[in-house]
Amino acid sequence: QVQLVESGGGLVQPGGSLRLSCAASGSIFSRNVMGWYRQAPGKQRELVAQSGSGGVSNYADSVKGRFTISRDNAKNTVYLQMNSLKPEDTAVYYCRLITGVNSYWGQGTQVTVSS
Repeated sequence: QVQLVESGGGLVQPGGSLRLSCAASGSIFSRNVMGWYRQAPGKQRELVAQSGSGGVSNYADSVKGRFTISRDNAKNTVYLQMNSLKPEDTAVYYCRLITGVNSYWGQGTQVTVSS
């Protein structure tokens, strides 16, 4: 059984920063992909950023240059540093882990960017 525990969401003003964390526990292969998705009201869930255990990362065009994904493989933890936040970044952010043939999701954390 794999569990993902997210933290770090909240309310921030435009231009501000937040850091999300997601810690995975359970049966996890050393080769895996961890990432962040988001879903705004009335919209589909979309990929924000993801990072493989080998170090390759990719980002949605809308967050390039503002968000940075990083991970601590020893702790099975992935982080998302979000800078220069915009109101359109408001969404529920979900952590995802792909290990082997299985995919797991966190419970989601709300990020609200508003003045």
